[in-house]
Amino acid sequence: MMREGRTERLILRPLEVADAAQMQVSFPHWPIVRYLKKRVPWPYPPNGALTFCREVALPQMRSGEGWHWSLRLVEQPDQLIGSINLRRAGTGNRGFWLGLPWQGRGLMSEACAWVNNYWFEELRFPVLRVSKAAENAASRRISEKQGMRLVGRVEREYLSGWLPTEIWEITAEEWQAWKTAHSG
Repeated sequence: MMREGRTERLILRPLEVADAAQMQVSFPHWPIVRYLKKRVPWPYPPNGALTFCREVALPQMRSGEGWHWSLRLVEQPDQLIGSINLRRAGTGNRGFWLGLPWQGRGLMSEACAWVNNYWFEELRFPVLRVSKAAENAASRRISEKQGMRLVGRVEREYLSGWLPTEIWEITAEEWQAWKTAHSG
C-alpha cells in the first residue's frame, strides 16, 4: 500500500484517475515532454492523461511494479503541479515531470529526495538507477546533487529524437551516506 508523502513544500499523493484532468492541462507542453521516451504519444491526445492513469500508472501500482504520485504544493493541495514515479524494472527506476510555472524552484529535488528514501527505506531495493537524455541538464543536476554516479551511456529514442543517454545510479549505502551528510 502506497502512502502519501510530504516535504517542506510538497505533498506527494498517490496518483488516481481523478488527477487526469489536471494532468491533461499541465503535462503536454514541449519543454516538459521533449526528453521523455518515444512511447509517450505525441501530439498528446485529448484523453492521454486519462489513458495513462487507467492503463499504465494504476495497473503498475496495483501489481507492485510501479509507484506514482501527483505533486502538489502544501499551500495549494488541490492543484496538481507535476508527477513523480518509481518503477521496479530496468534502468529507469525513477521518472518525473513538473509543470512549467513551478520549474526552477528546487521542488523536484525535494520530491526526488523523498522518493529516493521511499525506494530504499520502504521498498528496500539495493540500487536506484535513472536514465536521462544527456542534454537534460536540469535532470542531471538533481542526480549529481543527490550523490548519484554516472555509470553508463547509450543512445535512446525520445520525443525529440535519438539522443545520447546517461545512466546514473546510487546504492542504498551511498544514499544513507548522502542523507547523513546533508541532514540538519
